[in-house]
Amino acid sequence: MTFAEDLQCCLIFRSSHEASSQPEGRSPYNDLMPELPEVETIARGVNSHVRGDRIAEVWFASYRKLFKTPASGQAKGLAGRAVLAVHRTGKHIVCELGPAGGGPLADRIETSEAQWIVHLGMTGRLLVTTPDASLAPHTHARLRLSSGRELRFVDPRRFGRLEFRDLSRKAGFCAAGAEPLTITAEAFARLFHGRQTSIKAALLNQKLLSGVGNIYADESLFHAGIRPGRSCARLTRAELERLRLALKEVLEEAIRLGGSSVSDYVDADGERGLFQLEHCVYRRAGLPCHRCQTPIRRIVLAGRGTHYCPQCQR
Repeated sequence: MTFAEDLQCCLIFRSSHEASSQPEGRSPYNDLMPELPEVETIARGVNSHVRGDRIAEVWFASYRKLFKTPASGQAKGLAGRAVLAVHRTGKHIVCELGPAGGGPLADRIETSEAQWIVHLGMTGRLLVTTPDASLAPHTHARLRLSSGRELRFVDPRRFGRLEFRDLSRKAGFCAAGAEPLTITAEAFARLFHGRQTSIKAALLNQKLLSGVGNIYADESLFHAGIRPGRSCARLTRAELERLRLALKEVLEEAIRLGGSSVSDYVDADGERGLFQLEHCVYRRAGLPCHRCQTPIRRIVLAGRGTHYCPQCQR
């Protein structure tokens, strides 16, 4: 069955099982970090709203642990900077910044001189709004832009991190692992070759692949037909290629649908994603598999709840 056919099956079963596939309790499912599709969705949304704008004024709250760079240093570094682009790197959102000063727009500036780096943590949100919009509790940063918009960072659990980098003094931010959307078949196979750990644990290792978390590891392994507990070393080259393609397709479809809103995640406009409606195994323990009707199982691997179909995944 193709990935598109799998999604069609998910849509058929959504209405009858949507109510019964709610969280089994807050603890296992709500302490979640946004994964690659959620971060990509937010980065694209912020970029569409603020690219070419200029940071006119900066305000930070006083909670120190949020700041990898001291708040005073960030405020000084950000003020007056042109926003050249906003993009995702791994699970981080990176704002590329031009020089300070000049007019309100900076469309012609191409070389980044600084970066503002946002890690959302478990409950972080990066929102584009108007200055008169009500201020959400736990707002830790407000960047007022020359256009009249505001870029706000909100984080109730305060596990997010904010950093400013002057690129004349420090190299630009880069993720530790490979990019799953563009990695080649050869490079993907090399990542897992000979590793004795489970394939689920390896997919979650950010030093190997950047941005893949619990949701998309489970979903990709299902679409590839691979059990999450299998050792990497025992996977054939054909199975690894099937997994690479499934992972890419799942991530791209999740991005198209705005990510999975299973906890606090919303996009740059405050809207929830829709991919949680397409989950085939994640959070579906005890419910019938969309392919074969076998009940989905939940086990713990690498300290994480893991969902799979014992019939479809080998």
